[in-house]
Amino acid sequence: MSRGTTQLAWFKSSYSGSQGDSCVEIAIAEEAVHIRDSKDLSRPPFTVGREGWASFVAFVSGASEA
Repeated sequence: MSRGTTQLAWFKSSYSGSQGDSCVEIAIAEEAVHIRDSKDLSRPPFTVGREGWASFVAFVSGASEA
């Protein structure tokens, strides 16, 4: 990756709880989507390609159902 993950603009999931639990954040970069647990920033983010992310979002939203 050309940019470190500390330089990315992270967004908290709208499904994350307001009590500080289940905090998932994503950062969309040109070449990939980075996913992290905001409660444990010592762990490296999980990174997927943009096509993989699009497939995941389609699957969880039910758009891939035939």
